[in-house]
Amino acid sequence: MTLATIKNLIDGARASRTAVRLGRIACTLALASFSILAVSLNGHATEKAPSLVVNAARIIGEEARTRIVMDFNEEPEFEVHYLDAPARIVVDFPAVGFSFPTKDLAPTGLFSDIRFGSMGEGSARLVLTAKKPVQVAIAETKVEDEGKVFRFVLDTEIATKQKFADLLKNQNWQALAPATTASVTPDIVQKSSRQSDFMIAVDAGHGGIDAGAKGGVTGTDEKVITLTFAKQLADRLNQIPGIKAFLTRDDDVFLALSERVTLARQQNANLFISIHADTLKQKGIRGATVYTISDRASDRMAQDLAERENLSDQIAGVAVQNAQPEVADILLDLTRRETQAFSVTLAENIVKSFEGQVGLINNPHRYAGFQVLRAHDVPSVLLELGFLSNPDDEKLLLDEKWRAKVADTLAVAVTRYRAQALANGG
Repeated sequence: MTLATIKNLIDGARASRTAVRLGRIACTLALASFSILAVSLNGHATEKAPSLVVNAARIIGEEARTRIVMDFNEEPEFEVHYLDAPARIVVDFPAVGFSFPTKDLAPTGLFSDIRFGSMGEGSARLVLTAKKPVQVAIAETKVEDEGKVFRFVLDTEIATKQKFADLLKNQNWQALAPATTASVTPDIVQKSSRQSDFMIAVDAGHGGIDAGAKGGVTGTDEKVITLTFAKQLADRLNQIPGIKAFLTRDDDVFLALSERVTLARQQNANLFISIHADTLKQKGIRGATVYTISDRASDRMAQDLAERENLSDQIAGVAVQNAQPEVADILLDLTRRETQAFSVTLAENIVKSFEGQVGLINNPHRYAGFQVLRAHDVPSVLLELGFLSNPDDEKLLLDEKWRAKVADTLAVAVTRYRAQALANGG
């Protein structure tokens, strides 16, 4: 596709302003209905929307050259960066309200995956995963419609491997994930002997730019369901004397996998519970599953799920250091083994509490190499509440009374686990 062809396509879109405006109205109505759903799930209104808003977006192009256009209500500041393994273009903005249908930026042309969303307070990000080495030819904002629209244009094109390597090397930017918990030694972060409360980290999976799975019936994002339930669970656990629960995230922000575990260790957590609600190709499968960490997966489904969950950092445009530090000494290795045993005990308690109360998948305790469960000294489980790919599970996940029941059964499991741990010396 030539630049002339691309220009003709965009000029044609300008000629259809009425259709665009009608599309914006429809999008606004859709967002309003989603906001109502979010309020009903969370029990309160979401945070104030950013003043900078993208009202429309589109993507056109083919395998050699692809253009992305985003219409802002104000002129945006932006920075363009590159990441490899896989090749990605990352565009950072201030806080942005993305008020257009996700399908308007469906991957095409050079890109196999496109994500956009919040990266935390005051920032947002667009991540473009490319099929091959890529470079930005044009990145600029133009004022249109008599100053009412600020059109951000990103022209991308294929590049040689050497050119892409040079772009990576010469950029003055690194998107490194926070230090992994494995690099934090026991003498830096220690359990306090004076700690009286039994601390529990409740981790709402996904968030911000990483929306997670999507409901097949309602289209509800997994990140909304996990945060809603995490708040319910923390509130329920905090009603138990001697237990204090806290959230790794309490709003719609992105956290790197290592950040989640680091936050738990900084708070001297005795337990770490990560909440999820995934999807499967087999829509008939339903029920809760409890996962613990293992270098070898219990089955193919567990392995596939771990691989998908471990992509969270990549989706958000975070460069991950894959090299794992060596075990410092035999004491650290023994701590890790003991922690894994405690994690299994916690999983078994959850399954026991769920039986006859909450639907479970066949063989409900499974295991795989989940990065978010890698703290060497905090017993950790990943709880799949159910599957958004199953209509019956999706209906339950959106039911406040059902979620309250699950929180109650988890409270029973945690109370039983705590009693066992204290009986064994803490």
